[in-house]
Amino acid sequence: MTTTTRPVPALREPVAGADWPALTEELNAHGCALTPRLLTPAQCRALAALYEETGRFRATVDLARYRFGSGEYRYFAHPLPEPLRALREAFYPHLLTVARDWAAKLGRPAPWPDTLAQWLDMCRAAGQDRPTPILLRYGPGDWNALHRDLYGDLVFPLQVVIGLDEPGRDYTGGEFLLVEQRPRAQSRGTSTLLPQGHGLVFTTRDRPVRSARGWSTAPVRHGVSTVRSGTRRTLGLVFHDAA
Repeated sequence: MTTTTRPVPALREPVAGADWPALTEELNAHGCALTPRLLTPAQCRALAALYEETGRFRATVDLARYRFGSGEYRYFAHPLPEPLRALREAFYPHLLTVARDWAAKLGRPAPWPDTLAQWLDMCRAAGQDRPTPILLRYGPGDWNALHRDLYGDLVFPLQVVIGLDEPGRDYTGGEFLLVEQRPRAQSRGTSTLLPQGHGLVFTTRDRPVRSARGWSTAPVRHGVSTVRSGTRRTLGLVFHDAA
């Protein structure tokens, strides 16, 4: 990282200082929750600039090639940049509380241990050893189809995307989309503009919703609406690695 990045301990502070009871309430109600600012504009620019350092990445995906939409993203290789490691480690214990609560409501196992390091060790033991944090880049006309980020049998039920550009100034359009299939009802959509430096926590695959019989599973997919102008770049933090 460049000298514009704050020391790693300081990167953890905004995550730890967020109002997690309020964020959890938002997650339970809507399947996603917008965090306070986590990164300064300088930090966002420094992270976005990593996209050109191709040696940091293990793979580049052209969305149009695979008919996933239009645009491009890159998966980081090991070793991850320290800011990414710090952010994932800072988020994990807070998201773990939600993950275990959701598993209990749905009567599912909760295999996630107390630390991210232990969880990633479990992923590696299951053959999921490729890192999944990504940088995404969209230009005018680009978009991302609705999908789920599932890379193997072991899945962490929440993930985070952080906006690296300022909507309305650096780009227009490009809303983050979340579509939830409600039990015995029509799908419900949520759109969110990501302020620069803020994160959006959202469900990876599904989540519990109240029903007449207690708790039911609501499948969820996410994507990005069409970027109308400018460049939209984001950092994606997935908490399980890929097979």
